[in-house]
Amino acid sequence: MSEKVIMLGNEAFARGAYEAGCKVSAAYPGTPSTEISEYIAKYDEIYAEWSPNEKVAMEVAIGASLSGVRALASMKHVGLNVAADPLFTASYIGVNGGLVAIVADDPGLYSSQNEQDTRAIARAAKVPVLEPSDSNEAKEFVKFAFELSEKYDTPVIVRSTTRLSHSQGLVSLSERVEPEDKPYSRDIAKNVMMPGNAKGRHIVVEAREKALTEDACSFEINRIEYGDSKIGFITSGIPYQYVKEAFPQASVLKLGIVNPLPRRLIEEFAANVETLYVIEELDPIIEEQVKSWGIKATGKEILTVQGEYSVNMLKKAIAGEKSEIAPAAQVPNRPPILCPGCPHRSVYSVLNRLKIHAAGDIGCYTLGAVVPLNVVDTTICMGASISSLHGMEKAKGKDYIKNWVAVIGDSTFLHTGINSLIDMVYNKGTGTVMILDNSTTGMTGHQDHAATGKTLKGEATYAVDLATLCKAVGVNHVYEINAFDTQKLEKAVKEATAMDEVAVIITKSPCVLLDKAAVRKQYRIEQELCRRCGMCMKPGCPAITKKDDGKILINDTMCNGCGLCEQACKFGAIKPVQ
Repeated sequence: MSEKVIMLGNEAFARGAYEAGCKVSAAYPGTPSTEISEYIAKYDEIYAEWSPNEKVAMEVAIGASLSGVRALASMKHVGLNVAADPLFTASYIGVNGGLVAIVADDPGLYSSQNEQDTRAIARAAKVPVLEPSDSNEAKEFVKFAFELSEKYDTPVIVRSTTRLSHSQGLVSLSERVEPEDKPYSRDIAKNVMMPGNAKGRHIVVEAREKALTEDACSFEINRIEYGDSKIGFITSGIPYQYVKEAFPQASVLKLGIVNPLPRRLIEEFAANVETLYVIEELDPIIEEQVKSWGIKATGKEILTVQGEYSVNMLKKAIAGEKSEIAPAAQVPNRPPILCPGCPHRSVYSVLNRLKIHAAGDIGCYTLGAVVPLNVVDTTICMGASISSLHGMEKAKGKDYIKNWVAVIGDSTFLHTGINSLIDMVYNKGTGTVMILDNSTTGMTGHQDHAATGKTLKGEATYAVDLATLCKAVGVNHVYEINAFDTQKLEKAVKEATAMDEVAVIITKSPCVLLDKAAVRKQYRIEQELCRRCGMCMKPGCPAITKKDDGKILINDTMCNGCGLCEQACKFGAIKPVQ
């Protein structure tokens, strides 16, 4: 009997890669997929890396596959946008060793800027998609994906969602298989995608799609669970769990492969139930195809294309049942906020004081958009802060952006920001770029990157010097400043924004959560000196509160000793605890 353990969905994905004999794994951290690579890094048999971005991660995996070993790339759904270029072409080339991408969607927008559906991209790329419903299936589907990849000469996507990635379930462990490396054979017509070769490969891809559509009807990962024939559901992934709980007596076709769809199996199931529903979160990918075949079904007419589904939602929409769960208690709104002692708060305090607008980027520092900092005006995607600022300058002129900066984190700068900075310099742009260097990929849980000096495996490596890198692409004015030196920072911002060329300000202070021992002192307010002017509260540090009687206090259990409030107080009322 195999050992059974409780695993997070992401841990199960990693275990599946291990058991499948995967040898190379590459990823860029992005919630909800981050932990997959962190768990993979614990297996010595797998080479695992943090790549600078998802495009590179996909290309690393493709290269490993072409050399003849099983390889994996992991990312969140918006990361697939970055990796789409190599993925679409890899679909034409095919594989040598199995090639699998685990992509985690985010219904409900828990940590993302959109709710895009990976299945839509996979359809366009003509890449098979498997969708597990629990942790054990997460492990098993990864193993099956590698087999499918090698059998049909194709990359395969395993789709997760936040609910699956971050839920726990019982997983049956198996031993690792060690498939022999596939021999490499030079094949220009297959592996070099010049137009003439691509035309021939497109024919192969279409034949593969046709074969998969037919063969998928007999895949064990698809199953029909017949019950009451009056009502039937076609579903997959986490929504399958909701369907089974809400309608335990109904007939269900549980799809394990959601692209391409097993048409003959779906038609057989539809013919054996009276009323058919298609239950899928986000876009009607399955529903539209089913209806295009002339099958009568109900789906998005009664359900939403937004957010996560639930048992109660299905009961209400399909059976008209009201929720038995009591309404949530009315509690005060708790908006997201930067941590006490966060160096980003110090930077934004200076920008706010100078009435500077910021083109923002993806990271903790996006919170500079909300009160009371109110600095960040735009957030689009990874690396877009610099290039969007460049676009503003080219559209409206140099004077227009004298009160603008681009803000970007160190990890995001290396992800795609460096390309934008090169573009700015090359095209004779003007603008101030602020790299908020907190020595980590903070938003996703403190992962290392190319400028931290450590690999995913924890090994020491060369650390990119961001200032030297900026100078190398042609930036003549590069400042390196402690984020909490507000006077020096203010002076640098004034100088840089007044220039008619590109300037870069690198604020260097590590994330306060990296090393609690770095807190050397805490602060208190001497009430007899406090004028209750509220200047110390302007940066919005959650460690500082104002009581109903107007008294301002510092919570010593939250204070991280950054000293920003001390600098803000003009009356000397805030002092370090002795």
